[in-house]
Amino acid sequence: MLRLRAGTRGSALARRQTELVLDRLRAAWPDLYCEVVTFSTRGDRVADKPLPQIGGKGLFTAELEAALREGTIHLAVHSLKDLPTELPDDLMLAAFPLREDPRDVLVSRAGYTLETLPPGATVGTGSPRRAAQLLARRPDLRILGLRGNVDTRLRKALDPQGPYDAIVLARAGLARLGLSDHATETLPLEIMLPAPGQGALGVQVRADDDLVRELIAPLDDPRIRAAVTAERAFLAGLGGGCAIPVAAYGEVDPEGTTLTLRGRILSPDGRHVVEVVDRSAPQEAEQLGATLASRALAQGADAILNSP
Repeated sequence: MLRLRAGTRGSALARRQTELVLDRLRAAWPDLYCEVVTFSTRGDRVADKPLPQIGGKGLFTAELEAALREGTIHLAVHSLKDLPTELPDDLMLAAFPLREDPRDVLVSRAGYTLETLPPGATVGTGSPRRAAQLLARRPDLRILGLRGNVDTRLRKALDPQGPYDAIVLARAGLARLGLSDHATETLPLEIMLPAPGQGALGVQVRADDDLVRELIAPLDDPRIRAAVTAERAFLAGLGGGCAIPVAAYGEVDPEGTTLTLRGRILSPDGRHVVEVVDRSAPQEAEQLGATLASRALAQGADAILNSP
């Protein structure tokens, strides 16, 4: 019997996502035994500060990557949007097995939608991308920081004594936890474009571990790989991380012949927006993302990203 140890963060969502991946792995290899090893990352431990203040890169991944190198685990399951675009040479993403609906949702205990929120309403989010896009649509809103796992943020949103009229969450996390009923409104892509990789999962392994790479290979979805590769290349081309309001979404058509990528860069107050879109063959995903980033910089994104 083959035995694999899979690393994951300790939150309910992270564990659920890991089990979804392992279910597929067991289906591909019935004789495989999988053990889950949980880790507490720096991003999990420091929950009272905005992510950019505690060092945006690798906050949710460094501990798992260290365990991969040490051989404590054979694979790590990540929410792809948490992974830095620059990966170490000795590690690789062997599969992109799943992607849920990448859109964001509004959660309001009073049932407000984005359009019906009262003037000056308070909306909770710790994401500069979400905050900027909210303000682009509703400049009157007051944005209040919000961190924590999905359960924590939901509890704060639904607290009658809490400060939030609404909060913004990823639809994917609610769906995977069976909490979709809490969503008041699914925000359309025209208003709220997702973070690069949002809703997608990545399976990370050691680059020199040929056996594990072979075991993981059946899980890879080429369409998801093309879409998220383009999104991450777009972000990398802008030199960005979680501290800047950058959004991107790639999608392969049903025939599998065309990849469409849309990117959006905003000033933190949502007043200045650069939006770009283009298409390519799925095999040219990385080049598409890089080209679109260059085009966005030429159209004014450079000024937005370098503004004080």
